[in-house]
Amino acid sequence: MKKERILVVDDDPNILEVLAMRLESKGFDAVKAESAESALDQMTGQPFDLVLTDLRMSGLGGMDLLEQVHEKHTETPVIILTAHGTIPNAVEAMQKGAFSYLTKPFEDRELSIHIARALEKRNLTRKIHNLETLVEDRFSFKNIVGKGQAMQAIFEQISQVSPTDSTILLTGESGTGKELFARAIHARSHRAAGPFIAVNCGAIPENLLENELFGHAKGAYTGAHASQEGFFSRADGGTIFLDEIGETPLSIQVKLLRVLQEKEFDPIGSQRSVKVDVRVLAATNQKLAKAVQAGSFREDLYYRIQVIPIHIPSLRERKEDIPFLIDHFIRKYARIMNRDVYGIDPNVVQFLMQRDWPGNVRELENRIEQAMVMAQGTTLGQSDFVLLQQKPEQSDFMTFKQAKNAVEKQYVTHLLKLTGGHITNAAQLAGKQRADLYNLMKKHKIQRNDFRDT
Repeated sequence: MKKERILVVDDDPNILEVLAMRLESKGFDAVKAESAESALDQMTGQPFDLVLTDLRMSGLGGMDLLEQVHEKHTETPVIILTAHGTIPNAVEAMQKGAFSYLTKPFEDRELSIHIARALEKRNLTRKIHNLETLVEDRFSFKNIVGKGQAMQAIFEQISQVSPTDSTILLTGESGTGKELFARAIHARSHRAAGPFIAVNCGAIPENLLENELFGHAKGAYTGAHASQEGFFSRADGGTIFLDEIGETPLSIQVKLLRVLQEKEFDPIGSQRSVKVDVRVLAATNQKLAKAVQAGSFREDLYYRIQVIPIHIPSLRERKEDIPFLIDHFIRKYARIMNRDVYGIDPNVVQFLMQRDWPGNVRELENRIEQAMVMAQGTTLGQSDFVLLQQKPEQSDFMTFKQAKNAVEKQYVTHLLKLTGGHITNAAQLAGKQRADLYNLMKKHKIQRNDFRDT
């Protein structure tokens, strides 16, 4: 587990140094600030578990700092320290949200008791917040629609592996709901009260991905005016979900392997390793074994992330679930849109079951959402579905927009053929960010796996 971070604020350098040394000796990570303004700057770049501040300082005082911390960082407790203790000051501090108020000089044991109680409150508040998020999101099996044999087998498998800390690799096409399953695994684990951090590795530009995952130390590069935690630090005590892990560059794969093996990493520019207690869930729609053969994915990392592989079937492999999914999405969007729509024409259901659904469950949901917007009655019919309506005859001559889209699609298709479906290489070749390329693929319904088999 990482050390609890305490921000110590005092405009007297000697007192500041003594307080920081006391806290460090007790196993805390103490960060010093010689003014309230400096303290607020520090809090912008990194979270703290507790703020310990003097009352009277040049510039902004302790009460001013208390008000801003209480407004911007509501879960962070503040302890006020002062050599000018009065009852009115203490009452004012408590009314403004201070956790407690200590008058100098104070015993070391007295300070330790106040800190322990404040951190206990902080941890309890954090757990309550995480549990409330889980209740709100309601990521459980009852919200993953799957009545068929294939999905029931996956539910059983997830029930077995969720209570463990084993690394899991979720595979399957885009739109099959891999993140939904990852959240269900987290919700059924002993880490459920901890954070769940989802990261789309393919959507973050390569030059930023390392910083986002592992954070950086103050002064690590130009503009790094304060330390910043990465996703792994934020997931401490919980679960991190690495979607599109096959898109991570080899340089970052080395650091991921270290986190999995040693439970530690080095933030950019830091001389100290950070220990984390994190369960890793990963997902990909690539065939990672082929990426290993091609040299774009490390073999040791491949075997390390797929301790437990779980394959999520495509929608065309579980068509028996389509009627249940349709009913689920109708009820969902009827509630969201406040629409009195209760059912769907059986003939439309039959037509929808005959489709291949290259976009899988996500595509089906989008179609139902569109139909709910267009619905004229209480039952969805053929006229409510754009994909069921035949287009009127029109000239073969394309509009400018149609021509532009056609060329764009042809270019992206050719690009993926050249790179064997490897997004990072394709983006570099095109001079685009990976996120931009993903957006183009989504726009033109291009599936990367179609090119990996060629």
